[in-house]
Amino acid sequence: MDIDAWVWWLIAAVGLGIPLVVTAMPEFGMLSAGAVAGAVTAALGGGIVLQVVVFAVVSVALIAVVRPIATRHGRQRPGLSTGVDALKGRQAVVLERVDRRGGRIKLAGETWSARPLDKDQTYEPGQEVDVVDIDGATAVVI
Repeated sequence: MDIDAWVWWLIAAVGLGIPLVVTAMPEFGMLSAGAVAGAVTAALGGGIVLQVVVFAVVSVALIAVVRPIATRHGRQRPGLSTGVDALKGRQAVVLERVDRRGGRIKLAGETWSARPLDKDQTYEPGQEVDVVDIDGATAVVI
């Protein structure tokens, strides 16, 4: 029983797909796609040298193009901020005078203790301030 070359390429593609699933390394998926390209080349009648060249070119091209994009996306922070991170950068209204000893602001519908970023700064009731940080349960404002 003689098996066609394209079948061997598909077996190689499946064989490269198994480590992809087990190790979650996307490079194996790109090599598997290269093996599929080799199978297509074999099915279209290309010689063994052409099959190996197509496999190598497709695999290297995918690794060179897709891997940096995937790495860049993996490093990005999520666009949705939650918790105290969601409060940074928001505006608040001063309820009680805010100075170096503290004060109160209304932030996101809640009353927060606050202190100014610049210790010499003072904010009066009714004034709008920007929250630059949350230090424990105290909003730091400017």
